[in-house]
Amino acid sequence: MTRLVPDPELEQLVRELNERDAAVEGVRSAWPAAQVPSGNPLEALLVDVARRSASDLLLIAGSPPVFRVGGRLVRGGADPLSGDDVAALLDTFMTPRVRERMFEDGAVDFSLRLAAPAESDERRAWRFRVNIHRQRGTLAAAIRALPTTVPTIPELGLPPILAELVKPSRGLVLVCGPTGAGKTTTLAAMIGTINRNESRHIVTIEDPIEFEHRNAQSVIEQVEVGRDAPSFASALRASMRQDPDVILVGEMRDLETVATALTAAETGHLILSTLHTSDVAQAIHRIVDVFPPAQQTQIRQQLSLSLNAIVVQQLIPSSSGDNRAVAVEVLLANHAVRNHIRRDKMENLITEITLGKRQGMISIEDSLARLVRQGVITAEDAKMRSARPDELESQLRT
Repeated sequence: MTRLVPDPELEQLVRELNERDAAVEGVRSAWPAAQVPSGNPLEALLVDVARRSASDLLLIAGSPPVFRVGGRLVRGGADPLSGDDVAALLDTFMTPRVRERMFEDGAVDFSLRLAAPAESDERRAWRFRVNIHRQRGTLAAAIRALPTTVPTIPELGLPPILAELVKPSRGLVLVCGPTGAGKTTTLAAMIGTINRNESRHIVTIEDPIEFEHRNAQSVIEQVEVGRDAPSFASALRASMRQDPDVILVGEMRDLETVATALTAAETGHLILSTLHTSDVAQAIHRIVDVFPPAQQTQIRQQLSLSLNAIVVQQLIPSSSGDNRAVAVEVLLANHAVRNHIRRDKMENLITEITLGKRQGMISIEDSLARLVRQGVITAEDAKMRSARPDELESQLRT
């Protein structure tokens, strides 16, 4: 029997590779624990968020904790926080991986949860999305309260056409709007509609996971960027090998993610995603402009074939002051819309929305006028959100 002769140089190389891999894995796994440790300084503030039914908590040096309740900012009764105070509140969560992401991107997002409450406790929110960033050379945080249940489309006051958008087996559906417009909540409601009514394999890719879905008719996997995958692009590439029917991409941030999503929408997958744009034309431009000029004609052609719909939404403080209402614009990709996208005639899309009302298309003015008539929002707030105030005025007079 031949005996293998040890090679010292080879063995040293193997040891170095193992040590490097272990170090890399250690950095990747150094992500904040999902649950807030009991007695942590941040715990009392998160409890206060839940008890106030606040949607957000802002921690900024020079100001007391600020809560957003019913869309309006409310300062807490505590003294203003110093830079050291904010750093102390966030210290537990500043792991090596978080610091690395802060250095690379200037900000970092992750999710947290509080321990399960007692049945008699009145707190309502137990999961939170945390964004840590810097301002004026100090740490700051914006913390969003995440609902414990997945809302339905009717509960959110969204039009029934959104339930129809998730019935196709392929194509791209975009939910657009400014930051804080409720895009993630709308997507969660759409995924919930599929989950309750159809047997499909759904993969969500989020940064971080905001709504936790439980399997009903569908099977749902939820991938959190940072914890489960290094980026949206890598998670989306991997998901294509996991037999998905529906893929939710939390945000299309870069060329690779957009290109992969468009290809997936063409090849038999329903893709749901978001963009930070304020109207349907901007959404098309945002996708096309990610690519070099030499590729943009091809991308417009590809997008015209794969797009199913674009939903643009805004959240508006209610007239009662204790809640917010959602106004939406819906563009459905019919033959005329696809032709305008191919020919780069985005200025014609609003005309198609007006002509397509019988198909289920909705202009933002239609939505705002309905909310004003119902007494949900004021006419002044509606005019501030309208891109075509003259059209809104005309609708309100009829």
